[in-house]
Amino acid sequence: MDKTLKFTDSHEWVRDNGDGTVTIGISDHAQQMLGDVVFVDLPEVEDEIEAGETFSLVESVKAASDIYAPISGEIVEINEELEDSPELVNEEPYDGGWIARVKLSDSAELDDLKDAEEYLNSIEDE
Repeated sequence: MDKTLKFTDSHEWVRDNGDGTVTIGISDHAQQMLGDVVFVDLPEVEDEIEAGETFSLVESVKAASDIYAPISGEIVEINEELEDSPELVNEEPYDGGWIARVKLSDSAELDDLKDAEEYLNSIEDE
């Protein structure tokens, strides 16, 4: 797992792109719990998102799951490949299966997220 990723308790990940933007997706653990992803309801570019609020939805053969914004900001890009290939969330949760790129409104919010080691320890306890 990429050690630069940060995580939420609700299994979203964040990668700091180093340019004031972050990439957001769901963790490998989350996609395993969901099962085969069949649809991703992507947000709109220019949408404002607030940390802790729902900004996307992932549907699998088992369930539909809200995706919560790990940080606040403006969506600057969405992963349009997921429209035709939602299975990328299962196959490449940290690479091709990303959901959105967001321009941060407050980079200090990143400090509130778990690092990879903290996250892995927290899911071992589930």
